[in-house]
Amino acid sequence: MPPTVRTLLAREELGLRLLVEESVLPSGALDAPVPWAHSSDLVDPAPFLDPGHVLLTTGTQFGADSGNDDPERFGDYVARLRDAGIAALGFGTEVVRDGTPAVLIEACTRHGLPLFEVPYRVPFIRVARTVADLNTADANARQAWALQAQRAISLAALRPDGLGATLAELSHRLGAWVGLVDAAGGLDREAPAGGLAQPALGEVVGEARTMLRRGQRASRTVEAGAAVGTPHRVTLQTLGAGGALRGVLAIGDSPELDQAGREVVTAVIALAGLALEQNRDLDRARGHLRSGLLRSILAGDLDLAAGVAAEMWGALPEPPMRVAVADVPSEHADRLVELLELRVDERAGRLFFGRDDDTVVLLAEPADAGLADELAREFGVAVGVSDEVAELGGGAARGAHEQALRALERAREQGASVIAFEEISRQGVLAFLARTDARAVARATLAPLADHDTANGTTLIATTRTWLEHGGQFDATAQALGVHRHTVRSRIGLAERLLGRDLSGFHARADLWAALLAVD
Repeated sequence: MPPTVRTLLAREELGLRLLVEESVLPSGALDAPVPWAHSSDLVDPAPFLDPGHVLLTTGTQFGADSGNDDPERFGDYVARLRDAGIAALGFGTEVVRDGTPAVLIEACTRHGLPLFEVPYRVPFIRVARTVADLNTADANARQAWALQAQRAISLAALRPDGLGATLAELSHRLGAWVGLVDAAGGLDREAPAGGLAQPALGEVVGEARTMLRRGQRASRTVEAGAAVGTPHRVTLQTLGAGGALRGVLAIGDSPELDQAGREVVTAVIALAGLALEQNRDLDRARGHLRSGLLRSILAGDLDLAAGVAAEMWGALPEPPMRVAVADVPSEHADRLVELLELRVDERAGRLFFGRDDDTVVLLAEPADAGLADELAREFGVAVGVSDEVAELGGGAARGAHEQALRALERAREQGASVIAFEEISRQGVLAFLARTDARAVARATLAPLADHDTANGTTLIATTRTWLEHGGQFDATAQALGVHRHTVRSRIGLAERLLGRDLSGFHARADLWAALLAVD
């Protein structure tokens, strides 16, 4: 520990005596670190002092005649020293004054500045040298601590769970809670377990997720848990290169780190980053394997896929299941895959996924029904989900994959997050014909009706849609719209004239219905 005013007062060889009651001093005033001790008899030495210094004076600036002591002059002198942030004032006796002036004691008491008396036998240089020697010893001890801590952390990295052991060793050395938020935004591990309670933990993880979404290397300090009266000062540091972050290291309730402490944390960041990069290479290899197995499943070769999956992750999902296909944004590809790997671990393999070009394909049981929404919400991607299938063999997997692709296309077109195949299959075959490339034709087909509605405030398109939905029945349409059947007949007649089509036939009606679907 660096020297403090209390440390100096405890050194018997110095014989220093505190003249201001500790009870009137600010909390911790005697325990502030003292980087240096300086002597000066200037009337205003404040401009030449740094915060934390101890000032030693013989009182020459006040004169030898105690009868002329001006309390205001002493008060101004002490106020200037307090504003400069010095740790304490030491008064050397028997040089100019026989003792410490009472007005100086009163001024220091009033302003809350520690004041101690230095006996004549103790030269100021001895006090200054003591401070310097104690700071040198502290610096050497901190450097030795840093080297020992780095050695222990390096040895921890060689254990089977090197990353976990490294974080545990850092927590032990700093005496603070340490957590790792993985690239998917979840708390991967912590030391000690449960060392940071909710809601502070949730706030830390949330802030780490924000840093991961930005994708840039960063470091910040947050006050977590302040809303419930239990604030925790937590430092967050991203791991990995910008654009490919691998996680966030969190250190909670630790004191302000000095150079030695920062060196230890830097060593852990380097080791953690290396471990995560190694995991990344392994993840890529597993990703290639998953893609190969996915192609095997879609080709109907389930035996090979089931055997390899069982060895690597666990049994394949069992029917009934659905196939989901999600877009994979390049900037979040690693985070998305890590999130899915975590979900696979949680499900003991009863969830399978694999990359397919710019998409990821999932085979999910009903228990994972919410995963599609989670991907859409977390990464802002479109997801298509197939109907439920009772088996994977016999082309069922390929068919479900095709359904999911069609649903994904509709999700992209509509800007929706998740679209299930059953939502569009209920509209019939025309829903598939009315794709994005048909919209221009559909708009041109319906333009005469749309223009007339805009110009005249009519509802020809809405009436025509309702009429077609009710099988061309004028009475049913009129009832649905709340108008007279002759009004409906008149509107349909006008629509026929504007479109130049006879809508009494099936083909004309089907073509018009397809156009309406295409512009939805």
